[in-house]
Amino acid sequence: MKKLMVFLFIFIFIMSFGKTKLVFWTAPNPNQEAYWKKLVAEYEKLHPEIDIEWTTIPAAGSSEEAILSAIASGRTPDICTNIFSGFAAQLIELDQLVELNKLPGFNDLIAKRKMEEIIKGWNFMGKTYVFPIYSNPILIWWRADLLEKYGWSKPPRTYSEVYELSKKFVIPKKQYTMRVVAGRNWWDRWFDYITYYYAASEGKPYIDLKKYRAVYNNDAGLAVAKFFETMFKNGWTAVDLGNAPLYHGAILGSLKGPWEIPYAEKQFPDVIKNIVITPPIVPDNYPKDKPIYTFADTKGLVIFKSSKHQKEAWEFVKWVFSNPENDKLWLEMTKMPPARADLLTNSLFKDFFAKNRLAAKYAEYVGYAVPPALISKTVDVQDEMTVSLIEPLMYGKASAETAIKNSVKKINRIIW
Repeated sequence: MKKLMVFLFIFIFIMSFGKTKLVFWTAPNPNQEAYWKKLVAEYEKLHPEIDIEWTTIPAAGSSEEAILSAIASGRTPDICTNIFSGFAAQLIELDQLVELNKLPGFNDLIAKRKMEEIIKGWNFMGKTYVFPIYSNPILIWWRADLLEKYGWSKPPRTYSEVYELSKKFVIPKKQYTMRVVAGRNWWDRWFDYITYYYAASEGKPYIDLKKYRAVYNNDAGLAVAKFFETMFKNGWTAVDLGNAPLYHGAILGSLKGPWEIPYAEKQFPDVIKNIVITPPIVPDNYPKDKPIYTFADTKGLVIFKSSKHQKEAWEFVKWVFSNPENDKLWLEMTKMPPARADLLTNSLFKDFFAKNRLAAKYAEYVGYAVPPALISKTVDVQDEMTVSLIEPLMYGKASAETAIKNSVKKINRIIW
């Protein structure tokens, strides 16, 4: 018996020693953690020669900080999720990422997942370093019950319609039309000015990556700035709208992502029944027959150059994303749309969207959701956008024309 135990110990040791270990980091999010835990276990069962050391990105000030610390200390994972475009650009400049489009089967995987158009938004100088996992269009939630009370059978579509609604609904210090500015953090610019800019410009870039210049000092950019200026100047929106203003009836509308759905279902089940979702509002002259674009809160997966097992890492990635059943599972567990263009035409997702009307609305706009600019100085750029564009409009310290001009000038100094 003793000899048998020794033999088994040696056998297990040899088998473990012979395995290829992949270090895999994912976002510290309960729903995503449950998803990856299940898939990692399935893959290891199918591939006993692979040992995936899976964990969430280590605790730090941010995921980006944790990853940069790992690079500096030589502890970089083989694969990592939760990568947004600006941080990807920084990692590319540091020469840390594998060029995915050179890997075998890349084009087939993109075609199989219906991502031909989506992947274009992740191109960096004609190359692809990030595989997008999900794409969250940012859309407006409206209180249909309150709109109806004030004589509106459907939400406003244009700036002028919002102004008209504001004149009827707004009561100073009590209720306002909508949240216009998301906050003062750098990432808040994704959920206010940049979203509205994409809508007004038909999805055109706010940073020209070929010339490396800010380009929102155009008709679309000025129209959005004037909308912000008008809303604050007339007191139709405010800096502080209180806690959960949409649900408490303090505002009629607010930009939100699909992650809001499970929160609202749990915390405000009676209110969410009255929510209708539309794309961002647009300038008055925006053609009615053209689709409205929006910002994509999207993150993806990368393979690090430091990995000694790039081939095995890529095989795992292909296994996960070549099976649409895994995208279905992701949708069910996270409520966030997978980055694929066939969500509403693929029968696999039909039952889910039939039972989840709000999620179906987000799926409708995945193809019109544009990622942020792939620049390494995203934080600096958007901090400056806050200081030189958003705050002057909020507090009436500059006209829309002046704020746009100053903002673009200062941002170009940062990125040039």
